[in-house]
Amino acid sequence: MTDKQPLVPYKEYFGVALAERLGDDIVAVHRAFDRTAFLADVAPRIAPLELKARVALIAEGLRSHLPPDYPAALRVLLRILGPENPGVSGAFKFGSRFMPVALFVERYGLEHYDLSMRALAEITKRGTSEYAVRPYIVADPERALDYLSEWSTDANSHLRRLVSEGPRPLLPWARKLTTFLDGPEPIVDLLEGLRTDASPYVRKSVANHLKDYYRLIPARIDPLVRAWPDRGAAAEWVMRKVESYRAEFTGG
Repeated sequence: MTDKQPLVPYKEYFGVALAERLGDDIVAVHRAFDRTAFLADVAPRIAPLELKARVALIAEGLRSHLPPDYPAALRVLLRILGPENPGVSGAFKFGSRFMPVALFVERYGLEHYDLSMRALAEITKRGTSEYAVRPYIVADPERALDYLSEWSTDANSHLRRLVSEGPRPLLPWARKLTTFLDGPEPIVDLLEGLRTDASPYVRKSVANHLKDYYRLIPARIDPLVRAWPDRGAAAEWVMRKVESYRAEFTGG
């Protein structure tokens, strides 16, 4: 008989210990940060909250106690990110502590679009920006597409995955994104390039994105996917998934 460790609810990773760690990291690069006041704002209120509210509370605390100038505050946060995720493990395993940092950019950075999008790219290399990037896509789709196109050929697999995962219409835990449903062609072009990605992590995201499209706009998406050129064995896994979606949502 083996002893099993009890499963810890995911929200418990976003408690006082995380706030303390972020405070320590920030003080190490920005000595003016009032760690004591930050923790006094966050620690007494966090226990009864659920996951999203906990992340939001920490992000709000960061906004209150970092420099009021957004670019200056963002520079501090970027300095605590540390090394990139070296493997293909999911962002939730490697960099969940950066979710409040991503939310900080999501909530407070839209007026600094380019600065914030570059920051989201750096956060994604350590954690995930798949939720935080969505308001930027809604605010300026064409500008966002320029970034997504650039990121689609980046050496970092987590950033390439963001190209697919960020604009997913039905991303779990996120509000429905309708921005490209009436004109999915630019995103479909990016997915076509990523369906042969060397990373299974990226290809899985491509398949999930296509499933969203087949669920929502099957008549619009299927002719576009059928027009994709043959990529041989490199695209086989994704295309098998497409066949199952076609059967499920279009009747074959």
